[in-house]
Amino acid sequence: MVAKGRLFGPGAFNQERIVLATAIAIFAVASFALPGFFTAENIVTIVRSVSVLGILSLGMAVVIIGRGIDLSMVAIMAMSVAAYLQLLANGMSDGAALALVLAGVIGIGLLNGFLVAYAEVPALFVTLASASFIFGYVRSQVIGADAVPVPRAHWVASLGSVQFLDIPIEVFIFAALALAMFLFLRFTKWGRFVYYAGDNPVAARNAGMPARPMLVLRYVISAMFAFIAGILTAASLHSMNTRVVNSTLLYDIVLVAVIGGIGLSGGKGGVRNVLIGAALTGVLLNAMTIIDIPLIYQNLIKSTILLAAIIFDGLINPRDEQTAQQGDI
Repeated sequence: MVAKGRLFGPGAFNQERIVLATAIAIFAVASFALPGFFTAENIVTIVRSVSVLGILSLGMAVVIIGRGIDLSMVAIMAMSVAAYLQLLANGMSDGAALALVLAGVIGIGLLNGFLVAYAEVPALFVTLASASFIFGYVRSQVIGADAVPVPRAHWVASLGSVQFLDIPIEVFIFAALALAMFLFLRFTKWGRFVYYAGDNPVAARNAGMPARPMLVLRYVISAMFAFIAGILTAASLHSMNTRVVNSTLLYDIVLVAVIGGIGLSGGKGGVRNVLIGAALTGVLLNAMTIIDIPLIYQNLIKSTILLAAIIFDGLINPRDEQTAQQGDI
């Protein structure tokens, strides 16, 4: 269930610690070998670059810990914010547009959770279908172009320039959400239910736990985290480009969660795993960018690491019969 063991000491040889050591090693080598890597500006750039990815990974993590998967996160992130910005451009008031989009985001999370929990459709197919529907509907019925700009002087545009101690606001939002998720999973009854249901959903239901409502809640949390990540992306770029739905971002989200040590078989992992996975991903991507490795080779390297992490996860967290029957991932 909950990830066991301390960060250092006996039994320290596990995936989480290997990834942490690898991230430290890459950071140390890059600091000596790459000009401009070990500077305050670049460190802030690394942390900022993984903030949105980390927020998305937190939402994915709570779903995976509960023995599921959410392939609709990137579509929700991009299309909900694009729809919000388009409604503003069409003259709708900010409050009405935000309320309408938030209702849609929560509705998508509820629908995903309901189909998985009560209709018992495999999460892989539910979220893949919902991602396709969200993208197709919003792109064809709501927005008229791939990219939707943020209106001038809007609070989203202002959010992108907010800094504390020369650190962008999204870093603090990521930290706050990570803390909130940690407190939820570690110290609340429903947070513990996430681990119990992920470890053995049948036993959780037999014990009287609200396993199905908890499953629905996890997809709503995932959808909300995706929307927050979308707002921060639009604030940073002053627009939302919906082509990100067809990018490798979804694989990066899974990479952060899996490589950090969150078991795909459910019931294992936590916020610390997301932070470690995000650290390695951020350092690696930044180093490859400084070296000027072409994007196609960066994607090849990331996909190879993801495949290795999945294989390693399968070895240390073997899929049981219940997981195979669910077909969640």
